Amino acid sequence: MSETGTVKEHLARRFERQRIVFWHDPAGEYGSYLDDLHLDGVETVRVVNDEYAVKNRLLHVDPKSKFLVYRPGAVPNGVENWLLDLELAYGVFTADRASLVQQELGLTSNGIDVAVRKHEKFFRSTKRVQSIKALLNPRDDADTLRAKMSAVLLAQREHSMLELTRALLMENAAGGDTKYRALVEHDLDEFHWTGVAAIYGYTSPSPSVDDFSLWTFRQAADGFTSDRPGALRNIQLDFASLRNDRRSTGALATLAKRAASDLDYASAIQDRTFRDLAGNDLFEEVERKIISDLARAVSERSVSAREVSEVIRSRQSSMWIDDYRKVYVAIGAAAELMGELATTTLSVSSFDEGLERYRGEWFRIDQLYRHFVFAARTAEHVGPLEALRGDVEKLYTNKFVYELGNVWQQQVDRTDRWRSSALRPQTAFYAEHVAPIVRDGRKKAVVIISDALRYEVAEELGTRMRREDRYDATLEAVLGVLPSYTQLGMAALLPHKSIGHSKGGDPVLVDGRRSDGTANRNKVLAAVDGKAIQAEDVLGMSRDELRELYAQHQVLYVYHDRIDSTGDKARTERQVFEAAEETLRELVDLVKRLTNANATNILITADHGFLFQDTALSDSFYLSTLPQGDEIVATNRRYVLGRGMKDDPAFRTFAPEKVGLASDLQVQIPKSIHRLRLAGAGSRFVHGGAALQEIVVPVLTINKKRKSDIRLVNIEVLPESDKITTGQLVVKLFQSEPVDDKVQPRTVRAGLYVGETLISNEPEVTFDQQSTDKRDRYQSAHMLLSQEANAFNNRSVEFRLEERIPNTNQWRTYAKALYTLKRSFASDFDF
Repeated sequence: MSETGTVKEHLARRFERQRIVFWHDPAGEYGSYLDDLHLDGVETVRVVNDEYAVKNRLLHVDPKSKFLVYRPGAVPNGVENWLLDLELAYGVFTADRASLVQQELGLTSNGIDVAVRKHEKFFRSTKRVQSIKALLNPRDDADTLRAKMSAVLLAQREHSMLELTRALLMENAAGGDTKYRALVEHDLDEFHWTGVAAIYGYTSPSPSVDDFSLWTFRQAADGFTSDRPGALRNIQLDFASLRNDRRSTGALATLAKRAASDLDYASAIQDRTFRDLAGNDLFEEVERKIISDLARAVSERSVSAREVSEVIRSRQSSMWIDDYRKVYVAIGAAAELMGELATTTLSVSSFDEGLERYRGEWFRIDQLYRHFVFAARTAEHVGPLEALRGDVEKLYTNKFVYELGNVWQQQVDRTDRWRSSALRPQTAFYAEHVAPIVRDGRKKAVVIISDALRYEVAEELGTRMRREDRYDATLEAVLGVLPSYTQLGMAALLPHKSIGHSKGGDPVLVDGRRSDGTANRNKVLAAVDGKAIQAEDVLGMSRDELRELYAQHQVLYVYHDRIDSTGDKARTERQVFEAAEETLRELVDLVKRLTNANATNILITADHGFLFQDTALSDSFYLSTLPQGDEIVATNRRYVLGRGMKDDPAFRTFAPEKVGLASDLQVQIPKSIHRLRLAGAGSRFVHGGAALQEIVVPVLTINKKRKSDIRLVNIEVLPESDKITTGQLVVKLFQSEPVDDKVQPRTVRAGLYVGETLISNEPEVTFDQQSTDKRDRYQSAHMLLSQEANAFNNRSVEFRLEERIPNTNQWRTYAKALYTLKRSFASDFDF
């Protein structure tokens, strides 16, 4: 709006309640604008040394009309002003910009006019005026007006020091200064720094955002301590808010990196241990120091797996965790793996005991190794893991894989027939797992076969599925076929009476028919109203298409292949654990798609498992002996098929009928974990032999429930007093139950409130403890009272735990406890 428009608006409002308006214009600067006003029903009268005539007209000649009496130049004083009585009666209008602005803002407090005049440039913009009007309260004083003017210039809706500081620091972190220059341009920088000094305690002969930022991080590094306890409480509280609020976390991280360099913080913590730093996440250097020391301690066996787990748990709320999460996963897996191997006795007294111990406990070591290698291979910062990687590889290979292979081989050598009373054979899979579901024709079954889904990977898949709402998963195992390779394993899972090799080895025959490929498997499945389909085809279907497919068949066999297709190629075999991670994601997605298509009975299994070591194998892992026989029809790294095979101490030889095969081909397996050298073939990823990792085959049963069965863990507030007598309060919190697959972690934020006024910091606390020991499930919320708390002494205060409403930025109350604020006069000196 133009200045003339503003004047017109003010005049129009006056004429709404009075007949005559006197306008004094000492400088005569508005005389040329009078004809542009066009006030409806108002006649303009210019006073030109004719005061008496004007007065006579107003009172006698035209006593009912509306008049704008415009008086340029100086106005006589006292009785010399013949219009004085009327001016006193009707008031005098002035177009002084400060007066107009004050009237437009509706503010009447002392000092408003001074503030408006001092910052007159701010009010030249109609947009700024309209913006600040939306923020004002009629009772605002001059300082509040300036604070809200600052908010407008900084594009903020709130004028608190916290929000003004947030805006300036975020701009500074981004390398800009436009907003700060706006404060300077409108003479509000001095006001801002005066406020910063009063509220935060920051002073400088030449204050700047750069200097304030560094000062703030210096105070944080010193623990916000000073000669007066609590003197830095406000900046401590607001600094926590700035770092934890999603809006400014990234900016504070940028500023922290800058400050750490300026303060040479890495040198300051050089002699501190990871235990000293566990609760500190001020700078990224702390994260790196903890990781470096923790990895070294794990490698040196000077820290327990439990302590490593607790340190890693404490770091999950660090602002730097996203960049280092995988490194912590690797360290945690290494610590647990080493701990397991330190207490595990690799002894087996029977074939069945070996199978039971592997699926009951030893699989976990393979799983931890996979977690370590995957995290170490995909982490961004791998330097601290180099020494640990060598230790893990050596221990896993020599202490576990090699020793277990030798111990287990003794039981394999004693077995004259490939069978077990502990595990049912893989060849009975259809008869014992699928047929009972579909026998009466009222239920359907879906079988997902994921090539090389090792038992330990399937165990993790079961955990992930149970963490999904309304899903349950039960893991069993079967004894895989020998040789443990794809063609034979896939055939064993189909409905059949007999399986065996064809004359040339492959394809494998099911009841005399080929079993390789989707088309041949469909022919076999046709007898049970079944259908074979590739997983990628299922994932590409719409829900309606998948429902139709499911409705058309009694049994659906879905073939998934990522682990084996990755591991079986020499150039990609080292990525097999990345493939396992992708497999887990794909299988969860596959199950959800199938259940959305009405599938209720889903079985996930594999054709075989595998052996894998990330490092290159030494010569000792390869056999120097070559297989001998009348006719060798197939040679792989872990098995040989042939006729008239010669016995050799390096191999275990089985007649076909001893391994349940209806053919004339003998099966020869390199003992323990040894391989045959094959040109062009990989060596790290292998299968086909009799190692436990290869032949303990998972069968995971998935069911979906009708009702939700996922909930967040319960938390209790345990006040130790009902009074707050100092500037700090520690509230004990208790996680009333362990976290498990169906009871999930809960993150809350704590705060002290009087009504809806926050008078403390807002720390976030995560409850994710899996321990069954109650002593492990206590935590504390450390509350710091703000200066605002001083206004509420002897008042009731509510300690409140809030949780974020899912998929929103809003919070709701979870639990609360009442206190009374009873601070003595001595507490006033805390600030």
